[in-house]
Parts: sequence; structure tokens; C-alpha cells
Amino acid sequence: MSSSQPGADQTPSRPPAPGNPTQRDKNGGKRTGGSLWWVYALIFIPLIIMYQLHDSKPTKELVWSNFCEVFKEDVFETVVVDGRKNILEATVKKDRYDRIFKSPADADKAKSYALKIIVKIPSADKVEEFTKAAITERKLSVTVGYDSEESILWNILAAIGPIAIIVLIWIFFMRRMGGGMGGGGMGIFSVGKSKAQLFDKDGKHKVTFKDVAGLAEAKQEVEEIVSFLKNPQKYTELGGKIPKGALLVGPPGTGKTLLAKAVAGEADVPFFSLSGSDFVEMFVGVGASRVRDLFRQAKEKAPCIVFIDEIDAVGRARGRSANMNSNDERENTLNQLLTEMDGFGSNSGVIILAATNRADVLDKALLRAGRFDRQIHVELPDLNERKEIFGVHLKPLKLDSSIDTDFLARQTPGFSGADIANVCNEAALIAARKDKRRVQKEDFMSAVDRIIGGLEKRSKIMTAKERKSIAIHEAGHASLSWLLEHANPLVKVTIVPRGKALGAAWYLPEERQITTREQLFDEMCAILGGRAAEELFIGEISTGASNDLERVTKQAYAMVVYFGMSDKIPNLNYYDSSGQEYGFTKPYSDDTAKLIDSEVQSFISEQYARAKQILKDNAAKHKALADLLLNAEVVYSEDVERIFGKRPWVSRSEEIMDQQSLSV
Repeated sequence: MSSSQPGADQTPSRPPAPGNPTQRDKNGGKRTGGSLWWVYALIFIPLIIMYQLHDSKPTKELVWSNFCEVFKEDVFETVVVDGRKNILEATVKKDRYDRIFKSPADADKAKSYALKIIVKIPSADKVEEFTKAAITERKLSVTVGYDSEESILWNILAAIGPIAIIVLIWIFFMRRMGGGMGGGGMGIFSVGKSKAQLFDKDGKHKVTFKDVAGLAEAKQEVEEIVSFLKNPQKYTELGGKIPKGALLVGPPGTGKTLLAKAVAGEADVPFFSLSGSDFVEMFVGVGASRVRDLFRQAKEKAPCIVFIDEIDAVGRARGRSANMNSNDERENTLNQLLTEMDGFGSNSGVIILAATNRADVLDKALLRAGRFDRQIHVELPDLNERKEIFGVHLKPLKLDSSIDTDFLARQTPGFSGADIANVCNEAALIAARKDKRRVQKEDFMSAVDRIIGGLEKRSKIMTAKERKSIAIHEAGHASLSWLLEHANPLVKVTIVPRGKALGAAWYLPEERQITTREQLFDEMCAILGGRAAEELFIGEISTGASNDLERVTKQAYAMVVYFGMSDKIPNLNYYDSSGQEYGFTKPYSDDTAKLIDSEVQSFISEQYARAKQILKDNAAKHKALADLLLNAEVVYSEDVERIFGKRPWVSRSEEIMDQQSLSV
């Protein structure tokens, strides 16, 4: 289903909560994620211990002669002699600070700091001789002690402690940079190890073909791969060779990764899974080393499957941007991958599966026979396949009896499997938000509307003139889509703002395999209906048709330049599907460019005039539809049918459903 101004409403994936650092190891098991708290403890605990052991009291240094004078006056409370360093430390009695400091203010300040006196001594023996004589002669109340024992542990900590802390921090950050590559504890030394996750055949959670809905043709092709792995002798006895690789190609969300896992589950063999970006690293030569390690592990586990998702990250064509600084490391990784795939024995039992949605950018050497022997196209699901996919995703939901999977499949043309899963989940959330006990049909329609057009914005302020202009514009689209044979039939139209669009119309496009010139012209005419209605019934045009004009211009250029549908430039195609031939140059002359512009303008002008004429002939019906839109804000196909009458043409999707019901 399409909209006149489609919007995108995508929910980004959320990172794991800070309090839940559980991660997965390379074998799929749980392991506790690393925390930085032990690093902080490793840094701060030794610092706290050193701070506690270190005496931070303020000191004053005296010469030996001055010390001898004041010592005899019974100034000191304790004296500790360190014979190893030839110094002594003395504490002053609280009432004798005035003897050390001449100024009373300085004495009071030193008293509050509990000042310590430091004295450089000639020798410990000299101090002992002097103090004993002075204490005996003057009867002094002072305690004299001697610190002659060496603190071996403290010396060791003071010497190697800071170095050890720095080394441990360096090892930690090197392990973080290595990312635990290879799953071992080697840290930086395992940077060249493969990051592939191994899903063993004895694992609890297996995906089989029963878990993959739709994709009938793709499953049929990969079933042959399963047969190769289960019974290789059946093929080798006749002289055949087991294919070395298969490339899954298709749009995002169509189930390429799920299909690869189903192959591994059906074949009951080990399954190595990794992404193409896992080979890319900041260090030179790491990518090639990881490729070698991956294939070494695969040979040890043979028969097995190696699945490389998004292989275009490492398999892009070499030398395509020769005049721009190309990534030599990526090309080296690709060269190693090509070498390893050629290095396999013919019947080694290792099959490479890869997935990409950009097969056009892959290197030709990667796609040749002997490496990826076959390409399996995983396309968007058709009507029947969407019905099967809905059947899978509707199972866990509590559904109302009004749910019809045939109807839901018809309302979601062009949706991938991931889109359908999102629709089902969004419908359940909408039903829960409305405090419903079961998910109803209207919840699914609201989910489809939100995914296509975005959230409703009823709070957006618009004047009465703007609402009328939007209603006339959207009624123009709806009228022409109903009156033109090959235009997409209308599902509903609204003037409630959604996303960035002030109004929107939903259609049910036909799923054609080929499209004719007349069908393209009808679509262009319907797209121009909004601008034509503004000019006819308001007398002035607005910026509301910018998206319509963009779409119709692209379609007109495609008809002339790609499809060769112009009478003046017939049967010519200027599109290079490989993306390597033209570069930055045009494949046609300036005169041809002028002719192309002229033909595009002619196509659009003809269909614009045609749209205005059809709206003139049905002005009363258009006005009735616009008035209904102003009052109801949302108009469905049943309302349009009451105004314009039954549409004489049956859409292709309706024909398919009718044929299925007859066959049943």
C-alpha cells in the first residue's frame, strides 16, 4: 500500500541496559560483560593506601646547631632518629611553639597544623650521645626513638607499584581494542583470530524450513545444499562436485539470514556466522589473517556451513575508484577470501553461504563459478507468501475473530517479512494501549497506517483555508485513481496530518511483473491530480504538491532514459546496471540531453492537461468528495464508491484472490 506522501517511522534498536552487561560468547553461551569498576579499584586502592601511609603533616627544617639549642630547653615531645637517611623528625610540645617561631601568629598557625621538625644529623651515634647527655643533665621529658629497620615491602611497592599499575591498564585497553577476538584471553595477540560465532549441531535452538514462511523458490534451491551436506556420496559417485558457495541476494528484511540458519538446522552441521565488517580492522593485515583463521576452523569442523552476512562490506569490486584513495586493507582481505575459496578441495564438505542486498557492487571474481557457484534471489513476498508470513507472526497474538489473513495480505503489498513482523507487533502495542483484551482488525490497519505514513498529528494548527486546500488536493488524487483504469485503486484518504505530510491517500498497488506505457501514464495522471484540482477549483497552486512533482518527474525521466518509451528517442537505454561503464560522464550528447528534457516536459504536460479535463468532467463528484473529507477527515473506498459509482475494473490482486477461492 502506498501513500501520496509516504513517511518513515522506524524504531532504532536499543542498547543493552547499563545494569545488564550479559553478552554472548562465540559459541552462543552467556558470559558476563566486562566492567570498568575493577580498573578503577586497581588505580585508586593503591593510591589510598599510599596516602594513608604517607605522613602529610607540614614540616619545618632546622639545622643541627639550632636543634641542639632548643632541645636543651625541653621544647620537643618526641624525637625519632632515622639512621639510614641521617635525619630526625621531632614533634614540638603544644606550649613551646613560641620558642621555634618568634612571631605569635606564626606559632599559633604552626600549633594548629601539628608542625613536625626535620633535622639533618651528622650521624645516629652523635645524636644518641647528645640526647642522652642532655636528658640526664637537664632532666628533659622527651621520648627519643630510633628507626633502623628497613620496610622491604614498602620499598618494593614504592618501586614497582606505579609501573605495575601502568602495565595492567595498558593490558586492559589492549584487550578492549582486541575486542576479545577469537574468544580467547589473548587480548591484543588474538587480533588476527576469526570473530565467527559457532552454532553447533547439538545446540538447543535450531531453525528449520518450517520456521521460514514463504520463499518457496529460494527454499527449493537451498534444499539442494542440505542434500549435498547430508549425503555427499550420492553426487560424488557420479563424478559431480559439491558447490562451494551460494549467494543469497535480495532486499533488506526478506529473510536471507533466517534462510541460511534454516539450512544449517536442516543439514544438522556446525554453522559459522559472521558479518563482512568483522574482517575489517584498523590494523594492517588483520582482515586477511581472520579469513585464514576462519577457513582453518571450518576445515576442522567439516562438513559445515560458513555464513558471511553483508558480504559487500568486504567484497566490493576492486579498483572501481582508482583515482580516489581506495582501501588497500579491504582489497587485501578480499584477495585472501578469493584465495581461500579456491583453495578448498572439491569434496571438502564446507559450503560458503553469503548474503547481500547489493550484488551489483560485488567483485566479478567473487561471483564466478567455482567460488559462488549459484545466486539465490530472495525477493519480496507476493500475496500468497505474505499470507503465510502473517500466519507465522499472528500465532503468539491474542486475536479477535474479525482478523482475516487474506485481507491483511492484500493491504500490505511490497512489505518484507520484517515489515510484516513489525505490523503484527505494532498492532499488539496499539491494542494494549487502548486496554483491549484482543487485537482487532482496526488495530492492524492503524499499525499499517503508522508504518507507512507516521503518527497522526491532530495537534498541528491549520486555518480553514488550508484545510480546504488540502481536502481539494487529496480529493483530486482520490478521484483520478478511481476513474483511471490502470491507476492504483484507492483504499482511504485523509486530511489528518501524518509524519511530514499534511494529508495522505492510501492505495492498493497492483503487483505487476511488467508495466506498460499506458499504465505508467495513468499513474502519472493520478499523481498530478492534486495539483490539477488546486488550479481548477481554488484558482492558485501551492507547495503541497512538491512530493507529487518529484515522483512524477522521476517516473517521466525513467520512461525516456531507461525504458525507451519516447517516440523521439525510441528503444534506447542509458542506464548502466553494473555501475562501472560511465563513471562521471554522460552517455549521451548535449543535444540528446535537450531532447530528453523536452520529452519529459511533454509527458508531464500531457498528463497534467488530461488530469484537469477529467476533473472538469467530474467536478460535482469531486466537490462532494472534498466536502465529505472536510467533515469526516477520513474517507474510505466505500464512500468514494457511493459518490462515483462502482469501479468497472478489477485489480490484479483481487483477481488472484478470486482464482484461489475458486480453486479451493
